[in-house]
Amino acid sequence: MLVRIVKMSFEPSKIPQFLLNFEDKKKYIRAFRGCEFLELYRDNNQTDIFFTYSYWESEAALETYRQSELFKEIWATTKQMFNAKPEAWSVEKLASLK
Repeated sequence: MLVRIVKMSFEPSKIPQFLLNFEDKKKYIRAFRGCEFLELYRDNNQTDIFFTYSYWESEAALETYRQSELFKEIWATTKQMFNAKPEAWSVEKLASLK
């Protein structure tokens, strides 16, 4: 399993638009083959900073999503709202406690 963390910073005036778009698209991202989990977080102190946190069955599954029309459509809309370059990490989960 691959964990993907993406940090995005938005123009404050664009945040409502981003949240509406995410609400509309999240079910399609989560239903994409290979996506096993999806969450959206917002920084408590810098409220223009958001993170997506997702689990993918493999690097290949994530790459298939990144090459899909769904991703291209979402990213084309989302990137116009940024006020800083996004950052992304693909990480391996080593431990989890519940």
